[in-house]
Amino acid sequence: MKRWIAAWLAGALFGAGLALSRMTDPNVVLGFLDVTGDFDPRLAFVLFGAVATTLIAFRLVLRRPRPVLAERFQLPLSQAIDRPLVTGALLFGVGWGLAGYCPGPALVGAAAGVDTALAFVAAMIAGSLLQAMTARRGPA
Repeated sequence: MKRWIAAWLAGALFGAGLALSRMTDPNVVLGFLDVTGDFDPRLAFVLFGAVATTLIAFRLVLRRPRPVLAERFQLPLSQAIDRPLVTGALLFGVGWGLAGYCPGPALVGAAAGVDTALAFVAAMIAGSLLQAMTARRGPA
């Protein structure tokens, strides 16, 4: 039960941060990505704040023998930069650039009933299902 409460609180805090920074508004995100046009630098502060927080927090947290609410840390085993990673990153970036949404802000927007976010989440679920079906078939 403690893990569910901690997950809910972390998700609520994350969603509030996304809303406060206006990352749930695709026009703000697209303005940030438009470096040659009507560039809006405000999200750079969000980006730098997130990176700084992560750099500090990860160093502190990983000094612990184990997480507070789990038996062990679950860290990625592979550090390989392979085709699936690069392809996924490219698709993510293109989707973010075209729609102005990434999964977190889209879920916040969908929970608020924003029609573009609902469409994005539906497409995201379809893409996830397609990936799962493709992965089950194995490499081509």
